[in-house]
Amino acid sequence: MPPFCVCIIMVVWRRMQKVSVMKAISIAVAATAAIAAAVIFVLPAAPAPNSTKPAPLKLEPAPARAAAPPSSMGQVQLTFAPVVKRVAPAVVNVYAKSITQVQVNPLFSDPFFSQFFGATPEMRQRVQQSLGSGVIVRSDGIIVTNNHVVQGGSEITVALSDKREFKAKVLEADPRTDLAVLKIDAHGLPTVPFADSDRVQVGDLVLAIGDPFGVGQTVTMGIVSALARTQISAGNYQFFIQTDAAINPGNSGGALVTTDGKLAGINTAIYSRSGGNIGIGFAIPANLARRVVEGVEGGQGVKLAWIGATGQPVTSDIAQSMG
Repeated sequence: MPPFCVCIIMVVWRRMQKVSVMKAISIAVAATAAIAAAVIFVLPAAPAPNSTKPAPLKLEPAPARAAAPPSSMGQVQLTFAPVVKRVAPAVVNVYAKSITQVQVNPLFSDPFFSQFFGATPEMRQRVQQSLGSGVIVRSDGIIVTNNHVVQGGSEITVALSDKREFKAKVLEADPRTDLAVLKIDAHGLPTVPFADSDRVQVGDLVLAIGDPFGVGQTVTMGIVSALARTQISAGNYQFFIQTDAAINPGNSGGALVTTDGKLAGINTAIYSRSGGNIGIGFAIPANLARRVVEGVEGGQGVKLAWIGATGQPVTSDIAQSMG
C-alpha cells in the first residue's frame, strides 16, 4: 500500500476517536473513497483493447528461375545416330545357298500314278537361298550369326555395308545354342564389342539392327522386356533376352545393341501368329555368344555344362501333396 494511503488512514482513525459513531462512519466512507481514488491515480491505466484485427501473414512466392535456353542440339533432341553410325558397319547380310532335289512332275509322287507308270520320277535341282544377318566381332573377319541362317547351306556369302561380298567359311555351327561362327578373308573390319549381358536389366533401351525381308539394313528401337526366357525353344542351353524392338524375318543373326554401342545379344526369334513383328522378339545373350567365339578361337569348340537334371513349376497341388 502506498505511504500516503497509510497517512490518510491514521488521520481518519484519530478523528474517529473524537467524534460520534455516525460521524465516524461518514468519515470512514470518505476515507475509503479517497484511498480508492488515490490507488486509481497511482496505478498505470490498462491499455485500451485494439479493435482492429492483425493483418494476415502473406506468403510471398519464391522468385521463378529463368529457364536457360538450350545451348546445343544435344539438349534439343535425343538421337542414337552416333551409336548407329559406329555400330551399323559391323552388321552384315548373310546369304546361304542350298541345293535340293525336287520332282519335275509332282504327280509321280502319288502312289496311285506310280503303279501305272512304274517309272522313277524325274528329278531336278532347285537352288534355295536364305537371308539373315550377322555381326562382326573380330576385325580379322570373325562373324557371329544364327545356326538356322546357315544350316544346310552349301555356299555362304557375306555382304558388308560397303557393298563388298566375301565367301564365308563356317567354323562352327551349333544347333544347341542356335549360334554359328563364320570366317571371311578380310582384315581391318569394324567390330561391335561384347557387352556383359548379365548386367542388362529390364527396361534398358536397346537397338535392333538387321536386314528384315531383304529391304536393306534397318534399325529399330525398344526396351528389354524380360530376361532369361526359356520357353522359346526345345534347346536346353538357351536363355533369351526378350525385347519389343521390331524384329522380323531377315533380322536373325543381327545385333541387339545397348545405347553405348555394345553387343547385348544376337537376334534370333520372334513370337508371331502372322509371321510379322508384334513386339515380342528374342535374342541370345552376348555372354553365350562370346563363349562360343572364344571356344572356336581356342580350338576347343563349344563346350557347355550339363547337370542332368530338370525342374518344373510347383503348383498348389504339388505343394499340398508334399505337405
